[in-house]
Amino acid sequence: MAIKVLIPTPLRPFTGKKDVVEVEGATVGEVLTNLTEGFDQIRQHLYSEDGTFRSYVNIYVNDEDIRYLAKEKTAVGEKDTISIIPSIAGGADADIQEVESEIQLSNDEVLRYSRHLIIPEVGMDGQKKLKSGKVLMIGAGGLGSPVGMYLAAAGVGKLGIVDFDVVDQTNLQRQILHSTRDIGRSKLDSARETLEGINPNISIETYETRLSSDNALDLFADYDVVVDGTDNFPTRYLVNDACVLLGKPNVYGSILRFDGQVSVFDARRGPCYRCLYPAPPPPGLVPSCAEGGVLGVLPGIIGSLQALEVIKQLLGEGNPLIGRLVLFDALKFTFRELKLRKNSECPICGDSPTIRALIDYEQFCGIDKTGISRPAVDEKTEITVEQLKARLDDGENVFILDVREPREYEIVNLGVPLIPLSELPKRIGELDPSREIVIHCKMGGRSAKAAAYLRQRGFKYVRNLIGGIDEWTNKIDPTLPRY
Repeated sequence: MAIKVLIPTPLRPFTGKKDVVEVEGATVGEVLTNLTEGFDQIRQHLYSEDGTFRSYVNIYVNDEDIRYLAKEKTAVGEKDTISIIPSIAGGADADIQEVESEIQLSNDEVLRYSRHLIIPEVGMDGQKKLKSGKVLMIGAGGLGSPVGMYLAAAGVGKLGIVDFDVVDQTNLQRQILHSTRDIGRSKLDSARETLEGINPNISIETYETRLSSDNALDLFADYDVVVDGTDNFPTRYLVNDACVLLGKPNVYGSILRFDGQVSVFDARRGPCYRCLYPAPPPPGLVPSCAEGGVLGVLPGIIGSLQALEVIKQLLGEGNPLIGRLVLFDALKFTFRELKLRKNSECPICGDSPTIRALIDYEQFCGIDKTGISRPAVDEKTEITVEQLKARLDDGENVFILDVREPREYEIVNLGVPLIPLSELPKRIGELDPSREIVIHCKMGGRSAKAAAYLRQRGFKYVRNLIGGIDEWTNKIDPTLPRY
């Protein structure tokens, strides 16, 4: 019976560049013996002169190391897969054809990229492709940090960065482009300094502006690949649609808490983001990193995968993540791959597209121009931190309710009762509907939902604290910890 043998990249030159070879055999030993008979040059990389497996090569059947099974006598069946895992990479010289291009590498660049140049899939030809490549990064934050740093180090010739934010202390746990000395500084200035320090041979273009339907097409036009490092749904759909309209690949990544996603959306060769998610979730349903949190190392992992996909796109090598969505669970350390299909009814890349120009993405995602989720709360039901402070200073007995999670309450609190938003329906009996209630969360989103919920159930005097405890610590009591 034929068994699938997965060939690692360093050994593919000896199997005719095949990454999977089907070989007959009933045991691991028989399969690998037959493999070396079919591809004689691979023998020296698997076996030592005495015929035993080399110490730096491990063999797996499915997910099990054969050293802990029956070694080379391990039985295999038609549903099994053998993986060759070399701990030390082997290689062979390959003929390198010169690229007919005006792009040249200086002696300094040859030395800098020497570890690329000796990889057959890159070489001088591929490094020149990287040098001529132009990549636009949307965001210089958690995902943009590893993307920018690795693309700069790899020698991508032109990096464009779109961002309009400044460095905040809460960024430093994950946004490794920036350091403590950059707090309060433009992220673009900080990013430029870091990336030029990594590689002075590349060109960096910065665009200190909010990406919008008015400027996206012009910004994207001159670039080969766009990298989505955004943290909100309006911009994510905007990036997708602009890439589809211009025929650009969109290297997508997203992160939250311990989970990450990565894919490549290219409507010319597969599905787009709208094929996967035709419509955004209701406003506030999916928490942002500011509310839900994110493990600091996670964007490093997902952003590195995005950088990998960009490099593959520019080199024209390997199998891109087009039509595939990779899910990463950091807690379980598991990767899952889901197959994505192009939606023939997709409104922008389907058979009969209805979107032929960029639209109002805030409206599409149910967000008004001020960034407040619809439906907007009536002004009579809101209160500012200054107004609340004045009433407390006047001695008013204001009932304040915190609807954050207990872990957030432990970080900082105002010494008021806590009922998490998720528990509010079953604990509503703890509240007095005849009393005025001021509700707060971290930034005002969850408390607005809580206020709306209580009003629907007969509470007439409910007010939402605008900006939440974050605004309180920022404007009223800066001695409190801010998160």
